[in-house]
Amino acid sequence: MTLWASDADLFALARRELFTAVVGDVMDKHGLTRQFLPAEIRPLRDDMVTIGRAMPVLVADYFSERAYGQTAVGPKPFGLLFEALDDLKPGEIYLATGGSPNYALWGELLSTRAIHLKANGAVLNGHSRDTRGILHLGFPVFSTGRYAQDQGARGKVVDFRIPVEIGQARIEPGDIIFGDIDGVCVVPQAVEQDVFTGALEKVRGENEVRKALESGMSAVSAFAKFGIM
Repeated sequence: MTLWASDADLFALARRELFTAVVGDVMDKHGLTRQFLPAEIRPLRDDMVTIGRAMPVLVADYFSERAYGQTAVGPKPFGLLFEALDDLKPGEIYLATGGSPNYALWGELLSTRAIHLKANGAVLNGHSRDTRGILHLGFPVFSTGRYAQDQGARGKVVDFRIPVEIGQARIEPGDIIFGDIDGVCVVPQAVEQDVFTGALEKVRGENEVRKALESGMSAVSAFAKFGIM
């Protein structure tokens, strides 16, 4: 029996009871051992949590704001960035990768638009900027660091809603992205029900283990009894 009726129910349940470590543990048991994004991708503030459907965005380096090359993307400042941003659906996460670490991929005004569209966060394999403004908005942003240099004259979005790879993880459009203080993981759509059901069972079991340890049970005995540690 499914414990949730919609994405909104699942996301609220995950925020209330789960964390990335337990979801990652369950995926390991399913043989999905390459589901975490690089450890450098961290929340702008430690209490930020994001969970939603991936809307992958691909960025490439350009060396002028208007590069008149062989594609329609070159002459457009920022490429397809604004089209990608405007295409965000409620409950989605803007997930950007590609290009060099010489410019920021996200900022305050993009966050403002994403909030209006009811997106659930931004996860960037690169830098963000306008940190004070984003923190004031409270929009969950995960990035590799903070850097003020603008994307406009240095990089363009060249495509979106396509599969991407970040570190060891492959992300398909619509996969679930879950991020907290310990990292960002990717839950493939094909196994999401099994993974989140298993994660809820595991975290509830861990609560029992915690009570046993607090009462003085040894780690060896607790693992033998519960099979969780």
